[in-house]
Amino acid sequence: MKREGETKRKLLDVAFRLIWEQSYGSVGVDDICRQAGVTKGSFYFAFPSKSDLAVAAFEEQWQLKQPKLDAVFSCQVPAAERFERYCDLVVADQKAKFQEFGKMCGCPYCSVGSELSTQDEKVRLKAEQMMERMIAYLTGAVSALQVEGAIPQEDPKAVARQIHDFIIGLLLQAKIENSPAALERLAPGVFRILGLKPSPALV
Repeated sequence: MKREGETKRKLLDVAFRLIWEQSYGSVGVDDICRQAGVTKGSFYFAFPSKSDLAVAAFEEQWQLKQPKLDAVFSCQVPAAERFERYCDLVVADQKAKFQEFGKMCGCPYCSVGSELSTQDEKVRLKAEQMMERMIAYLTGAVSALQVEGAIPQEDPKAVARQIHDFIIGLLLQAKIENSPAALERLAPGVFRILGLKPSPALV
């Protein structure tokens, strides 16, 4: 059982990294098995298909990221600061991947979800679920700003979705430009949508 767990962990880690670095379509089962150091037999014992592996890898990565998001969006953190911290987290994550892979990789969920939106409903739905979870965090922070009287009383989820859409679009633009320089526009853009001024350090 321990060996099976280790095999599964290797496949999840390698699959997520390869798919994020390249694309779902360009990464085959053989590629994943080779880099994970497991046989194809072990792969199909652990996962029925590459699609099932991708969905499981998405979920695992979300679970690993969730404690950071919980800290960023904690109710103990002032509402505006939550957005500052989230922008910092996104930028740091993207720059780390740029250093690791030598290229901008964008949002993994958006990249794979859009790639397979008309081909694999299971993966598309999982990518959508990941984004809805992120929007829920943003919605909570928008609501907190409204309670403080810092921004107008609009539909908080609609505002959160607008912010999320902007972030995803900017990450895509950074990926197209293959440069982290585009990320300098992240915090100013988010605060512009909110109608607030970011701290000087973020401008």
